[in-house]
Amino acid sequence: MAIDSLHFVRRPQLLAGAKHLFGTFKAPGLFIVLLACGVGVISGALVAAMGWIVQQMHWYLFGLPKGARLSSMFALFEPSHALVPLAGGVVMGASIAWLRYRKYRTPIDPIEANALHGGRMSLTDTFIIVFQTIISSGFGASVGLEAGYTQIGSGVASRIGRSFGLRRNDVRMLVGCGAAAAISAAFDAPLTGAFYGFELIIGVYTIVNVAPVLAAALMGSVTADLLKASQFPIHLGSVPHMTPNQYLPYMLLGLLGGIVSIAIMHFVTLVERAFSSLSIDVTLRPAIGGCLVGLLALGTPQVLSSGHGAFQLQMAMNYGLTVVAGVFVMKLAASAISLGSGFRGGLFFASLFLGVLLGKLFAAAMAILSPQTGIDPGVAGVIGMTSLAVGVVGGPLTMTFLALESSGDLTLTGVVLAGSILSAMVVREGFGYSFSTWRLHLRGETIRSAHDVGWMRSLTVGSMMRADVRTVDADTPVAEFRKLFPLGSAQRVIAIDADQHYVGILLVAEVHADQADADAEKGVTVGQLAKFKDTVLLPSMNVKVAAQAFTASGSEELAVVDDKYDRTVVGLLTEGHLLRRYAEELEKARRDLSGES
Repeated sequence: MAIDSLHFVRRPQLLAGAKHLFGTFKAPGLFIVLLACGVGVISGALVAAMGWIVQQMHWYLFGLPKGARLSSMFALFEPSHALVPLAGGVVMGASIAWLRYRKYRTPIDPIEANALHGGRMSLTDTFIIVFQTIISSGFGASVGLEAGYTQIGSGVASRIGRSFGLRRNDVRMLVGCGAAAAISAAFDAPLTGAFYGFELIIGVYTIVNVAPVLAAALMGSVTADLLKASQFPIHLGSVPHMTPNQYLPYMLLGLLGGIVSIAIMHFVTLVERAFSSLSIDVTLRPAIGGCLVGLLALGTPQVLSSGHGAFQLQMAMNYGLTVVAGVFVMKLAASAISLGSGFRGGLFFASLFLGVLLGKLFAAAMAILSPQTGIDPGVAGVIGMTSLAVGVVGGPLTMTFLALESSGDLTLTGVVLAGSILSAMVVREGFGYSFSTWRLHLRGETIRSAHDVGWMRSLTVGSMMRADVRTVDADTPVAEFRKLFPLGSAQRVIAIDADQHYVGILLVAEVHADQADADAEKGVTVGQLAKFKDTVLLPSMNVKVAAQAFTASGSEELAVVDDKYDRTVVGLLTEGHLLRRYAEELEKARRDLSGES
């Protein structure tokens, strides 16, 4: 009887029991670490499953032998295989049409979720992105899987965190754990995954975050290893000894990587706008993009999919300058066309691949301009890889640890870190955004990282205003107003017209200031004395916008109206109260970051 009853335990009862268990822990941080380990295992398994599905699609759709990488082929086996990306575009267009029919909103990615929504992510959005990413990469579109990996890891982590009723900051941290585990599983690089979570998803490195994020990254990597499915480990092999006279050219390569990354982001945006300007329905654009990518693949299959096979091919072989430059241009064009036409994916691995090509081009140019320097193409490829990826993706430490875990060379890692920092500085000062935050900027958002600013947006005028405001008819004579509102009865009164619309604010003390002129003021109404007639607040305004309104008007109090056209008064907000509430929330955010209760 007791055993049978276990089958009828409902999910809410299980969650309630788990929450009770969470509450009994003396050290809640331990429970968060255990949750992070679980997130790491799940993320690692999901990454393995996604990678396996895409690889199976490549073998089947392109007729590859088992174990072969699509982008490492020297030529397509059959010219007809160039039509596979076109078929993928048709499938992608059908999915876009279905989503438009169902009126789905734009999905939220981990960076946006952590910056604006306290880590809240929809599993529906997650599965949509994962499906479209698999279709895009599986059919050969020149996009990476990493966006899908981090989406599935973060989405599941968000749902787990919210199911256990974790605090806002803990949910955000768990979202970072999911992304860290996904990247760690994909590259078999736990430190790279962990710092991806810190720099790009959580937005800040703190002592409180270290244990959960590292635990998730380690469990993601271990899970992928146990499943024998570490997707794309990068092995750079032995690196030649570097001399001090080579450091300056490598620093110049880091600067060049930042400049080229800005150009790449502008180019991708330009291609996307070109597709948007076409008088062609959005559901047909992926098919056009797939057709163009297929034509480029006839030149070289290295442009297809993420480019992992092509990456290893370029690192292992020394091609001529013309060949490397041609592959760079074609891969960049294929990635821009894929993203611009509507395929789903990112530029994470494409930026690594393009960076290797940039480094090799730099080494070839230095061999001509300054042969005595002795720039090694392999080392230049690694530094170009990290500097370009830092510019596009962000995360100097993330890419530095990727180089360290791939090469095991500390000397190279130091040069890579310096080049990455220079690249990040160039992009920060000359452009301001990574590719992920730049795409959000194009949609109207102004965030520059995953640092939590969502609490600022949720702190609205409607939540801070006083609703019990005192009003008076704007046609009321001044003498009568003085009788209705004697000194001390109120500090401020809002004047309204006959239709209850806002006219202005009256300061009671100022209206009483000139009692001697009362006889002369017999024909004066309070509407004529009202101030700040053209400046009002709306309940939906956040604290930042409201503070700007106070600064611009010079007023210490402003009326809140329901609509800027109707202007029906619904409340009043003072600048002092706004600043006090802002300071309270800022202190709360600081305590969350430092781990204080």
